[in-house]
Amino acid sequence: MKVRLLAAMVVALSGTAARAADPRYPDWPCTQAKVPEISLAAVWAGPPLDDVQNKWKDDAKVSALVAKLSARKTPLDEAEKSVKEFLASSADKTANAKLLFAGLFDTLNAQRFQVMNGLERVSRKQREAADKIREETLQLHALQGATPRDEAKVEALGNELIWKTRIFEDRNKVVRFVCEVPTAIDQRLFALGRVIQQEME
Repeated sequence: MKVRLLAAMVVALSGTAARAADPRYPDWPCTQAKVPEISLAAVWAGPPLDDVQNKWKDDAKVSALVAKLSARKTPLDEAEKSVKEFLASSADKTANAKLLFAGLFDTLNAQRFQVMNGLERVSRKQREAADKIREETLQLHALQGATPRDEAKVEALGNELIWKTRIFEDRNKVVRFVCEVPTAIDQRLFALGRVIQQEME
C-alpha cells in the first residue's frame, strides 16, 4: 500500500519539478511569467529621475521612509498615508517626490530580484530532490522483488521515502505562496508611484 502511494507521489513529483513554462528561465517554478525587472516606464509617468539616481540614499529622511514603505509588513494604506504626509510637509515637493520614488524603485526592484533568485534556487533543489525520490523508489521496488526479501531494509527505505516526499510537498506549498510575492511588490510600487505623482500635481 505504502509503495503504491509512493509511486503515485513520484508521478506527481515529476510534473511538479519540470514545470518551467518559459524555456528562457528553466528554473522558474511559478505559473506567473517571469519578468526579471520592473520597467520604470510601467510604474512611473512623472518627471525624469536621471538627476536623482542614488541621491535618495544621501537623504536620511527619505532613506528611512523608503525602508518603511518598501517593507511588506507595512500595510499599503498606511504607506500611502505616510507618502502624503511626507510630501505635504516638503519645502520642495517635486524634488522630494522624485527622490522618494527613485528610492522605492531601487529598493523594491532589489527585493524582487532576491525573491526571484531564491525561488529559482529552491526550484533547482526540488528538481534534485524529485530525481532522488524517483531513484530511491526504483531501489525500493528492487528490494521488494528480491529473494530472499529483507523486510527491515524495505521498511526503512519506505519510511525514508515517505518522509522525503512529505518535505518535498511542504516546500512546494511554500514555493506557491512565495510565487505571489513578486506580483505583490509590483503592485505596491505601482500604487505608491501613483500616490506620489498625484501629490506632485
